[in-house]
Amino acid sequence: MLYRILVYIHVSSVILSIGPFFILLPIVKKLHSSREQEMNAYLITFQSVVRLAKHTGHVLVITGILLVMCGPWTWTTPWIIMTLIFLFCSLFFLARAFSPTLRKYKEEGQNKKELATKLERSIWIYIILLMTTMLWFMVGKPTFW
Repeated sequence: MLYRILVYIHVSSVILSIGPFFILLPIVKKLHSSREQEMNAYLITFQSVVRLAKHTGHVLVITGILLVMCGPWTWTTPWIIMTLIFLFCSLFFLARAFSPTLRKYKEEGQNKKELATKLERSIWIYIILLMTTMLWFMVGKPTFW
């Protein structure tokens, strides 16, 4: 029963760490043409989603560790190793892709349209990285070697 609860929490944290980024796609499009006051509201929403993804990522990692410890797989299982590699890549990407760009919005003389384009590209990279790789590893459990 504990294992099933951990799986449920683990899957829920995956949904919460990826899902809100789809909400950001229309918001980032509005950043291209928004005025200062509107832009601040959009940026606060953007920062909140990134913060949510970070915290649900913590839950994801903790439940993943517990699932390996309680479940039938070992740390040397190929799909677990690949998931960990992509996890660290996505953590690095999440840290470098969004926060520095969001901080630049507050600086004078920055091209807001270029920053919005960069954020949009980063959203898609993050979604693709997580949806096509890590989710595939967790659901498909492929054997690489």
